[in-house]
Amino acid sequence: MADCTLIQNQMATTFMTTAASLYRRVILAHPAAVLIAFALLLVLASLRLDQFRLDASAESLVLEDDRSLEQYRMVNRRFANSDDFLIVTYTPAGELFTEQAIGRLKSLRNELAELEAVGSTNSILSVPLLYSADLTLDNVEEELRTLDDDEVPLDTARQALLENPLYPDLLISEDGRTTAIQVNLPTPDRYYELLNERNDLRDRADSGNLAESGQQKLEQLEQEFIDLKERLINRQDKTITEVRAILENYREDAELHLGGVPMIVADMINFIESDLATFGIGVLLFMILTLAVIFRQWQWVVVPLLCCTFTVWLVTGYLSWTDWPVTVISSNYISLLLIMTLSLTIHLTVRYREFQHEDPEADSREIVMRTVSAMIKPCFFMAITTIVAFGSLTFSGIRPVMDFGWMMTLGLALAFLIAFLVFPPMLILVSPPATDLPADEGRAFTRIFATLTERFGKPVLLTSLVLATVFTLGVSRLSVENSFIDYFKSDTEIHQGMIIIDNKLGGTSPLDVIITDEPAPEGSGGDPFASDCDPFLEDCEEQETYRDTWFTHQKMQELEKVHEYLNGLEETGKTISITTTLHLLAQVNQGQPLDPVQLAFVPAALPPDLEKILLDPYISEEHDQARFSIRLRDSSPDLKRDALLTEIRQHLTEDLGYEEDRILLTGMTVMYNNMLQSLFDSQIKTLGLVFLAISIMFLVLFRSLKLAFIGIAPNLLAAASVLGLMGWLGIPLDLMTITVASITVGIAVDDTIHYLHRFRVEFDRDRDYLATMHRCHQSIGRAMFYTSLTIIMGFSILVLSNFIPTIYFGLFTGFAMAVALLASLTLLPGLIVLVKPFGEPQES
Repeated sequence: MADCTLIQNQMATTFMTTAASLYRRVILAHPAAVLIAFALLLVLASLRLDQFRLDASAESLVLEDDRSLEQYRMVNRRFANSDDFLIVTYTPAGELFTEQAIGRLKSLRNELAELEAVGSTNSILSVPLLYSADLTLDNVEEELRTLDDDEVPLDTARQALLENPLYPDLLISEDGRTTAIQVNLPTPDRYYELLNERNDLRDRADSGNLAESGQQKLEQLEQEFIDLKERLINRQDKTITEVRAILENYREDAELHLGGVPMIVADMINFIESDLATFGIGVLLFMILTLAVIFRQWQWVVVPLLCCTFTVWLVTGYLSWTDWPVTVISSNYISLLLIMTLSLTIHLTVRYREFQHEDPEADSREIVMRTVSAMIKPCFFMAITTIVAFGSLTFSGIRPVMDFGWMMTLGLALAFLIAFLVFPPMLILVSPPATDLPADEGRAFTRIFATLTERFGKPVLLTSLVLATVFTLGVSRLSVENSFIDYFKSDTEIHQGMIIIDNKLGGTSPLDVIITDEPAPEGSGGDPFASDCDPFLEDCEEQETYRDTWFTHQKMQELEKVHEYLNGLEETGKTISITTTLHLLAQVNQGQPLDPVQLAFVPAALPPDLEKILLDPYISEEHDQARFSIRLRDSSPDLKRDALLTEIRQHLTEDLGYEEDRILLTGMTVMYNNMLQSLFDSQIKTLGLVFLAISIMFLVLFRSLKLAFIGIAPNLLAAASVLGLMGWLGIPLDLMTITVASITVGIAVDDTIHYLHRFRVEFDRDRDYLATMHRCHQSIGRAMFYTSLTIIMGFSILVLSNFIPTIYFGLFTGFAMAVALLASLTLLPGLIVLVKPFGEPQES
């Protein structure tokens, strides 16, 4: 065994010697050539930067392999429904139903309707009023009246709209003061054709049934779909800009707000663009200030900044070349990569300056080589552990979080390569001169923690244990239930528009409940006259046999029970279904419910214009399905989506007797809830992977189980602190904060690795634990402080975002990094001194 270990050590030594020799001969001997080659790579990366794109669509916010998105699209196709519309809310300064207010509303509507991308508009001006005293089921088509086409008294129109079961809380508020214009932005059929073709080929490729020609076809469709999507996004952006310009002309005498999915998507993309610019520039300026203050030489400002910029440049170029879009979640990659690359270069800088102070006359190449030799091992494990932390996000099952994990994994690998292949040649060329500053500059601050740990070692350990307990209790209080409206600051148009729609126009979060009719019994043939009881003329109740239509007395009664239940839920705003249509037709029928014969002939009796409004969105005879369109009040503090969806499903199955496979819940609410519910499981999964991987890293690096446990302790405290604080403050996990704990551990473990590695090197000098601790705090402790301060301040810049989850992400990551730094400078050395993992100290 000893011989085997000796051989392994000899092989490792030979490899390191060969690698060092190659590094000297290629990288350090030809710094200019290395930088020229790297410059060519930067040029190549920049060739397609114009293809860099952002994405805030529904696809970017769903779970991987989540069928809800396809179900949502299928339901929209079957029921001629779409979320491709804008909502303009209009509240005049005075009464709505006056000649002046209605005239202004018409003028506004007409301007909006003339926009190129607008297919149609819906408003109280164009919908049928159905108010005439002479109106009956037989003359509905002749008696239709609208404010657009007929001279309807405004008081009569107001009454007709508010008494109509369809329009209140949809196109007009219940108090008659606020109304809405629905501006439809139709998506071309080609979009759905490409989408379906692409998804079909993707499924075949995943199952291994796609030939080479099919693969080429898939690549072609992918590109065509991306191009079309980009054109549609640009067209929508232009339209939304034009709509906002129009609205500005009407704000003098009315309160106006803009809402709708296209507007939210466009504004979120604007937020991403703003965040990319703000965070990138903000972090860059802070980095310049930090480096200038700490090192006070232009070389130590320019060289690290260039390395940081190169990392971001290459990653952005790669995203552009591969048509990989950036989402709200991954938009932080620029600031994160700047911070992480700077962290690597600061560690190299501090070590370089230490060697330079020890031997001021040494050649810059020699100092660089000594720096690289001393730092490559801890920096390598530092990069690997951070990559593992971000890489764990790829197991989250949430598409934007997974993409963020892959982007950061790529970026961190590039950051490490740039730190050791580009940073050293640049140092050789600029040759920063030795300064008069002592090697332990800044020691006063970091030595405080060494003294504190020496004098109060046991209280430090006890305090850490108490804090860990408190934070763990906080973790148990974590939740994932949050409101989409709370993602945006109260002064943003998204937030203000959603509040108005929530409070006055029936709610913002769409939910569809789909009921499928019972399958036809074998041999029935769907014959409506196959039994002695005729359901069109009688209420057959239990005697009724299967009828291949929804328009029977019994089925409509069953659907009415569903409607009344859904509409009676505290969380729901507006509920619309075929029951709403039947209530409206009962009004037309002189207040009398339709009898079985009238009910049977409803589809034939309604004129086409009314059929599109009253039947098609709620009944699909072709697919034997009925749809209940519900909107939830997203701003309600009592809204618990998962509990609500579970309650609805249980009531329909257990109380109303529907079989599970006849019920489908779909819509934005369901997709959003699926994502939320996966957050907690994903957090546990990713954290578990991170700690397992880091433990293995410690074992490989230090070959000591004791050191592995000691090294994990500060990182456990940092992770528990951020999750525990969120739990105690009642702040739920969201798309951004789910990543905080894993990222914190990945970044914080860098300090642990550097400290333990340096401690082992320093300990061999005198085998004195306390003296070694003080030396480490003066040297690597200073670098840890610099990098942690840079990271904390860098993340604090995220508070400038308009996206609340990004603000939380910045604040909580900064907090966790502060805890990690304190733990690495107190708890970590305290455990080392207590456990003595490097062997017994040398006796005095």
